[in-house]
Amino acid sequence: MFNAEDMKWVDTKYFTIIARDDCDLTIRSNNTGHYWYLHSPVQGVLVLFHRHSGNDPYHYQRRESTVHTAVRYIRKHDRFQMNGRRWTSKKERCAV
Repeated sequence: MFNAEDMKWVDTKYFTIIARDDCDLTIRSNNTGHYWYLHSPVQGVLVLFHRHSGNDPYHYQRRESTVHTAVRYIRKHDRFQMNGRRWTSKKERCAV
């Protein structure tokens, strides 16, 4: 269920909102162009699906409990993608 409180975590400078209804939210990362489909059948359950472009099929990515944690994960995933599909070390993250 996506309410106004949940949507405050979706930064519209970082994401483009493609579609939204009570149980579904589709967004695109402006950094990577990747699409994310968040499905919330009940409060406290978010299922994240992901695709790299508009032509690819979605694949299951993970589950989260809040929009905040889902957005935090997506941003982390973007950093991984933009870093040549390599996780940054803790030392590199702290230097930024």
